[in-house]
Amino acid sequence: MARTVWDSSVGKKTVMAVSGVIMLLYLVAHVIGNLKIFFGPQEFNHYAHWLRTVGEPFMHYEWTLWLIRVVLVVAVVAHAVSAYQLSRRGIKARPSKYVHSRPRASYATRTMRWGGIILGLFIVWHILDLTTGTAHPGGFQEGHPYQNVVDTFSTWYGNAVYIVAVLALGLHVRHGLWSAAQTLGVGSRARDRALKTVANVLALLLTAGFIAVPVGVMTEVVS
Repeated sequence: MARTVWDSSVGKKTVMAVSGVIMLLYLVAHVIGNLKIFFGPQEFNHYAHWLRTVGEPFMHYEWTLWLIRVVLVVAVVAHAVSAYQLSRRGIKARPSKYVHSRPRASYATRTMRWGGIILGLFIVWHILDLTTGTAHPGGFQEGHPYQNVVDTFSTWYGNAVYIVAVLALGLHVRHGLWSAAQTLGVGSRARDRALKTVANVLALLLTAGFIAVPVGVMTEVVS
């Protein structure tokens, strides 16, 4: 049954929608956590430590964090694979161009594919920068995320990469949330305007929240 569902276009769209919702919930929690940096190093570092002790003593140190990471990896892979396969299926279904021009799609719709690629590359860089420290521009300090964040956004390229990725994320969320609602049966003709408004507002808030951190470092509000 699982294979039958996965092989269908509806099944792949459902996988895309569910995995997208999982990642969106993570992003909302992540941006709230990121904004704690404006309360100083002690608050931010304490928050980072708390992430590793969630669920203790029932859960061992970092078990909850690793569980979240595993779920996110599965969601990202499922989202990317289903998007790629749906794209290939669409191309095979129409190997030649349409005779008549189609209505012009929104900028977000036309850039969903490239936005996904940008975000995929950014995730790899972000992990190497602030999780493993492999690509960190300064002296990476384990257990001192506040200083690591300041180091990253004290470089022009750190700001450029992050801001470009966040703008791509905003466009992705704006279109993806509305599409997921249609796939999961939440959307309807009567709710379309409200859903698009929610998608626009959420995309704007996420974009502004994430960009606030590098801007805070650049303006020395965070230093």
